[in-house]
Amino acid sequence: MLRGSTVGLRARHEDDIPILRTELYDDVVNGSRAESGPWRPITPGSEDARLVVDDEDQARVPFSVVALDDGTLVGSASLWGIDNHNRSAHIGLGLLPSSRGKGYGTDVVAILCHYGFAVRGLQRLQIETLSDNPAMLRAAERNGFVREGVTRSSAWVLGEFLDEVLLGLLAQDWKQDPRGAAGA
Repeated sequence: MLRGSTVGLRARHEDDIPILRTELYDDVVNGSRAESGPWRPITPGSEDARLVVDDEDQARVPFSVVALDDGTLVGSASLWGIDNHNRSAHIGLGLLPSSRGKGYGTDVVAILCHYGFAVRGLQRLQIETLSDNPAMLRAAERNGFVREGVTRSSAWVLGEFLDEVLLGLLAQDWKQDPRGAAGA
C-alpha cells in the first residue's frame, strides 16, 4: 500500500466495486461531472470498465483509496493515459460523498505524485478538471500543480458547456512531503 498522511492507495478489491459504483457512478450528477461522456446506467453485476481492474492494461493503474485510521474505503484514484515514451500520465480521483471536505483529495494527489515520479519515473503529471471544482483545483495546487490553461466550453455537463482547467506538474518541480507521506 502507498501511504499518505491520512489515506492510503491499495489494489482494488472485488468488494470495493459495488460501493464505488453506487456512491460514485450511480449518482447522475456526480457521474456526469466525473466522466468525459454522458452518464448511463450500468446493469448491477455487469463488468464496469471504470471499476474492474485489467492487469494487462499498462496505460492505467487504478487504486482504491482507504482511510489509514480504520481501513474504510473512501474513494477511487488512478494514473491513466500513461505514456511510457514521453514519461507522462494523467491523475484522476473520486471521493465518496461522505469522505469529501476532509482533505483526502490533497493527500491522494500527493500519493499519486509519489507513485508517478518516484516509483514510475515519470517526467510530467497532468490533471484536467471542471473550472467549478474548487476542491480538485485546491488539491492540485497544494501539491505544486500549475494552471497551464483553460479549454473553454469543452465539457458538456447536464445541459450546459463548462470550461475545463488543465494543470501540470513536472518531476523537477515536485516537492515530496518531508514527513515521508506517500511512502510505501
